[in-house]
Amino acid sequence: MKLGLLTAAFPDTPLTEVADWAAGNGFAALEVACWPAGDGAARRYAGVSHIDVAGLSDAQAKELAGDLAGRGIEISGLGYYPNPLHPDPAVRDEALAHLRVLIGGAAKLGVPVVNTFVGADASRPLRDNIEAARGFLPDLVAYARDHGVKLAIENCPMIFSQDEWPGGHNLFYAPATWREIFGWFDDDTLGLNLDPSHLVWQMIDLERVVREFGSRLHHVHAKDLQIDREGLYEHGIMSAGIGWQVPRLPGLGEVRWDRFLAALYQAGYDGCVVIEHEDRGFEGSDEKVKAGFLLARNAVAPYVV
Repeated sequence: MKLGLLTAAFPDTPLTEVADWAAGNGFAALEVACWPAGDGAARRYAGVSHIDVAGLSDAQAKELAGDLAGRGIEISGLGYYPNPLHPDPAVRDEALAHLRVLIGGAAKLGVPVVNTFVGADASRPLRDNIEAARGFLPDLVAYARDHGVKLAIENCPMIFSQDEWPGGHNLFYAPATWREIFGWFDDDTLGLNLDPSHLVWQMIDLERVVREFGSRLHHVHAKDLQIDREGLYEHGIMSAGIGWQVPRLPGLGEVRWDRFLAALYQAGYDGCVVIEHEDRGFEGSDEKVKAGFLLARNAVAPYVV
């Protein structure tokens, strides 16, 4: 395995500077945030574009990949997390068009994975959203397959605020749904970008997930979750986490990183473990963000060799 970080926490820092800092501090990989250039942030840690993939030529891709390799960094994946099932057709179309751009860009860069969401319309039942995903997912998976790129869907329910309640903005959050949708395909082009924090939130057994879906793990996020017990008391589990689930850096929450990484080894996972920074306690300046990443590194690195 290799330890990496997601670049979205450095929205105003050039990619080469992020790479130099990462390599100098024990990281070997970057998941590069690749929203459409110029879009801006629609939510926290979204809208960051460290590579303008739409304008990337073959020669530029080769040069960029070589430059990062020379700095001791590989790209674990290109990250773009939109809502391809948004109720607004224009938003859906933009998301799917950029995902195809990213797949093509990943092939040019020699990057194995594009990380994203399936999406959901929060006002519709899960079954309706799964059926709606049949309208685009098979074609997108085929496009990725044709380009030799894996698609890894993060398992975040995307329920953080009232406008995302009750159904969330990403249907791909639980084993029953993964099992069903993986069954649509004859190969493993579609898989998981597994984030254990979202399993804690849902009271899903982390190690059992790794045992069952180990062959579908194309990428792994390292993010932790603190359960605010006072908030849970006040709002209960029917709030779907609003008011009590708190994203934290690894080492500051409920995840047992020794057990989680042990399960990954036993499953034969040998990809990247990428720290995702969404901890409000380490925001506000590059210095605080870097301190957070170093804290997270120290929690996870002892188990990554």
